Amino acid sequence: MKASNSLIEAIKRFEGFRGTAYRCPAGVWTIGYGHTAGVKRGDKMTEGEAERQLRRDLAEYEAFVDKLGVTERQNKFDALVDFAYNLGCDALAGSTLLKKIRACAPDAEVRAEFMKWVYATVAGKKRKLEGLVKRRKWEADRFFNIA
Repeated sequence: MKASNSLIEAIKRFEGFRGTAYRCPAGVWTIGYGHTAGVKRGDKMTEGEAERQLRRDLAEYEAFVDKLGVTERQNKFDALVDFAYNLGCDALAGSTLLKKIRACAPDAEVRAEFMKWVYATVAGKKRKLEGLVKRRKWEADRFFNIA
């Protein structure tokens, strides 16, 4: 399965375009639409390059989510690809969220697991970030075919 255009547009909204490398709130060098691999201070990228990089980056997360075998529908696939793109494959693989999905837990329990992932370490302290709250809500809504 591949990321839908709806997911790509959502990622672009959540990440925002930045043509020059910057440190995200968690302190990671980032550019384009959330690309982090090999990014260093002073790197530059056009919006077109950023969209192409996003699509290349998504291939890794699409393959990972496909292998999980828990997404027979596009909406669920998109939600988990976004989660993995934002937090990493290891975070999803080891999450209670994935365990609840595999166990066919009630919707409210699955939704609650999405919402546990709204904190980032900023200046050495764990903080709840409004951007992550919005993103997890979108993922949960998408997972349950509301978004």
